[in-house]
Amino acid sequence: MPAALREGQAKRGRAPADVGPFRSGGTSVLPPGDASLGASPSRGSEETGGQPERSTGRDLRLDLFRGLALWFIFLNHVPNNVLNWFTTRNFGFSDATEIFVFISGYTAALVYGRQMDKAGVIVTSARILRRAWQLYVAFIFLFVVYLAEISYVIGRFSNPLYAEEMGALQFLSEPDVALVQALLLKFRPANMDVLPLYIVLLAGFPPVLWLLKRRPDATLALSFLIYVCAGRLGWNLPGYPDDRVWFFNPIAWQFLFVFGGWCGLGGSDRLGRLIQSRLVVTLAAIYLVASLVVVVSWWWPPLEGVVPESLGRFIYPISKTDLAPLRLVHFLALAIVVVKLVPVNARFLERPVLRPMIMCGQHSLEVFCFGVFLSFAAHFVLNEMVGSLWMQLVLSGTGIALMVALSALLSWYAGVERGLAARKGK
Repeated sequence: MPAALREGQAKRGRAPADVGPFRSGGTSVLPPGDASLGASPSRGSEETGGQPERSTGRDLRLDLFRGLALWFIFLNHVPNNVLNWFTTRNFGFSDATEIFVFISGYTAALVYGRQMDKAGVIVTSARILRRAWQLYVAFIFLFVVYLAEISYVIGRFSNPLYAEEMGALQFLSEPDVALVQALLLKFRPANMDVLPLYIVLLAGFPPVLWLLKRRPDATLALSFLIYVCAGRLGWNLPGYPDDRVWFFNPIAWQFLFVFGGWCGLGGSDRLGRLIQSRLVVTLAAIYLVASLVVVVSWWWPPLEGVVPESLGRFIYPISKTDLAPLRLVHFLALAIVVVKLVPVNARFLERPVLRPMIMCGQHSLEVFCFGVFLSFAAHFVLNEMVGSLWMQLVLSGTGIALMVALSALLSWYAGVERGLAARKGK
């Protein structure tokens, strides 16, 4: 990897974590649903019935690719795992984070936009803030249990290196201060940066939604201006310890969230013809290939030096913290190509083999939190017990199987609750 990129990452205090739709044929690529990581539209939320069937009018690609992203996140959070090499972060600039943020903005605008029309600004804002509070509680619960898991392993196996590697050193040295900073969302151990980002974006969404409903283009332009200023002027939120900032800068990432909201409120209709253009699809594919060559050159010696030094000074570091333009464009190019290759009515989306991935996408908050625990457990086994290739494969497969089992259990329970509610309604 180029030295400039490594230096840019070192300034952020952490290496990149996990890596890395619009409309097709006149049908919305993203279906109605709840507004955040934790509530998929296919879970019987406020808008839909909970089963991924065509009769619901939803697009199964949403849950499918969100589930795939969750699997990739889990694999990427297990160091020294051979399956890491088959995830998207090794083949392009963007990763799963962009998918989640965009989908969250899209569904938030779609669902809460309709509610704002029916219930008004105040009631809808209260519902959005309630959802943000639920995510905040989930983050605190995850924080406590995750730190307990790390602390137990450190004490039981006398290996303090886990404290530094997992970002728990401050908690062990001054737990009272670290706990307060966690409550303020300023202290986040490794692999836990995504939830605070969603909490902040969703908590600030009520005025954004109000503006998107009235002046969508002006709101998007203002959001883009803030994004540019964040990257150029170094705007970010303070973290803990005091020399750190947020790994996912909400001031920069808000643009992708707002862009998703803009698309959810009709912007995707206006982009439909542009995205279906053969020229646009071709340019998107070329950009994806170019980014593939650049990223592969970081770890494959035969391609080392393929990026001229003059060009490298211009494009590096490709900051994940500030959602570098190259990452943003890569996500948009990837979305365009996926929409073209996987139409909304693709029959293979209904095949049973894809059902496990779709179920994980339907229960993304629970699966994400569970995956954080599983990734550290797998990391521990590979470090302290057996680190062979077969063990990497076994742990990876077992982790994904457990995530699928959890999503299946949650789907079953949701179905039971719907059945009981239906009988009571009679």
